[in-house]
Amino acid sequence: MTPARNSAVGERAPTGAAKAASKDKKGSGSASSESSASAAKAAKPVAKASAKPESRTALVRRARRINRELAEVYPYAHPELDFENPFELLVATVLSAQTTDLRVNQTTPALFAAYPTPEDMAAADPEALEQLIRPTGFFRAKAKSLIGLSAAIRDRFGGEVPGRIEDLVSLPGVGRKTAHVVLGNAFGRPGITVDTHFGRLVRRWKWTEATDPEKVEAEICALFPKSEWTMLSHRVIFHGRRICHSRRPACGACPIAPLCPSYGEGETDPEKASKLLKYEKGGKPGQRLKPPPDYPGLPAPPLGGDA
Repeated sequence: MTPARNSAVGERAPTGAAKAASKDKKGSGSASSESSASAAKAAKPVAKASAKPESRTALVRRARRINRELAEVYPYAHPELDFENPFELLVATVLSAQTTDLRVNQTTPALFAAYPTPEDMAAADPEALEQLIRPTGFFRAKAKSLIGLSAAIRDRFGGEVPGRIEDLVSLPGVGRKTAHVVLGNAFGRPGITVDTHFGRLVRRWKWTEATDPEKVEAEICALFPKSEWTMLSHRVIFHGRRICHSRRPACGACPIAPLCPSYGEGETDPEKASKLLKYEKGGKPGQRLKPPPDYPGLPAPPLGGDA
């Protein structure tokens, strides 16, 4: 994606000026008014062009096109938790509940230095473990889960994190979301990770109306080949964290605006929308950051300030 392409996205978005130009066409036959009206007509997002219910075939095509567009925008999409082995990823994912990946990444170096293996963590003093993970919140419940899952890995799986979802979800504090994160990123086994960002975006895009994570997972899996599941999860989550926010989505800076049936829920002015972009890798939680050096096209918000 290039900056010129971003401009094209902005041109497609219906603005007040475009609507006014369309209205003027009715009162005058000038070529300029006709041109403005044509531009206004073309500006409407693709997904809103028809009032007819979307067929299953059309839904699949639109969903896969969005995935292809996101692959161009986020070619570097990846799990934003730092880890070196399946056990570290499992622990980090459990800690990430109700906090940011950045906060977890700031916490885990000392944690893994103290308890590098399941055997070590299973034998941890609960109060000492709680103090190490306190910054992630809900530290008592998380410490209990970490000690419990470590003991289960030690006693039931020979000290190795299991590579099957039915085994992973049997561990204390591990649900399907955590299991899919571990399977997809530590074992290379495809899965859909339905976190809050993923669920919010797929409902915005009308891929599903389900709110139950397992139903969302099943319905989205049916739209894509299995080989795409893990990377699709990363791309959607990246997009939800950086552009398609919960309260104020940056519609005017969104590269998939023409394909989004919910276009207009957020800021549609490209300049104002660009100020809403967020980059979460490094720095303080919620701080706006420069994107990676290879970030393609979207303007980088300035360092500092509230996200």
